[in-house]
Amino acid sequence: MAARVRTLPAAIAPVLVGTATAVYVAGELPRVGGFFAALLGSVFIQIGTNLANDYSDARRGADTTDRLGPVRVTSSGLVAPQRVLVATWVAFGVAVACGIYLATLAGAVILLIGALSIAAGVLYTGGPRPYGYAGLGEVFVFLFFGLVAVNGSYYVQVERIDSLAFGLSVAVGMLSTAILVVNNVRDIETDRRAGKQTLAVRLGRTQTRKLYAGLVDGAYVVLLATLVIKGGPWWALLGLLSIPLPERPMRAVQTRTDGATLNAALAGTGVLLAAFSLLVSLGLLIAS
Repeated sequence: MAARVRTLPAAIAPVLVGTATAVYVAGELPRVGGFFAALLGSVFIQIGTNLANDYSDARRGADTTDRLGPVRVTSSGLVAPQRVLVATWVAFGVAVACGIYLATLAGAVILLIGALSIAAGVLYTGGPRPYGYAGLGEVFVFLFFGLVAVNGSYYVQVERIDSLAFGLSVAVGMLSTAILVVNNVRDIETDRRAGKQTLAVRLGRTQTRKLYAGLVDGAYVVLLATLVIKGGPWWALLGLLSIPLPERPMRAVQTRTDGATLNAALAGTGVLLAAFSLLVSLGLLIAS
């Protein structure tokens, strides 16, 4: 429950896309160990972030009993706060170990990327001025689970950045951000009462619904534009096969306010991100 498995596609998807792009460019997977270390590190940064969020929101009183989302283990008393805090740092410790190994392959810049990612995870709801409470959560998810994670995974393999990887990172980042938007539009009323000024609270429900639609639709536009500008690889258009998947979560976000339906929409958006990323990655591997 504390790991929030439904959010883990946001950690796995960018590593798959970044690595598959490197395979397409290099014609092979240069560093098998680098791929697995990047994947494991990304997953544990996500888990650590989720645990830190669980702990910090409980301390700030944001996770009240009337929230519509799944039960949070700290605020509900299922797990003692200190144990959640210890688990948070264990998760980040695993990520640091992966980062050290990756630094031996691709240089110290990987350690900087990892340190910034962990800091972003902790400061989302922790620290004296959590950016998640200031409406900046979506910006940081786009940056770290889109641009940083995709291009970082690509860099681990070939030690350079290229426009194909960058374009695909924008598409992945948009769908990753859409997951957080569902979460925040679901919690808009309880967050407002708790003084948590998320982007959804600041924009209001109507504008946040438009933001969700723009992110989902925009991911497909960016995918197509990237391939047109780069002149392929056209096999990556396999990602378009995931277009039917947003229909149900899109309808739920646009028309419903109940927790159960929006929780399902959150899970559906995670499935969309996973399917989109797997299909794009498969296309890149075929093209290689």
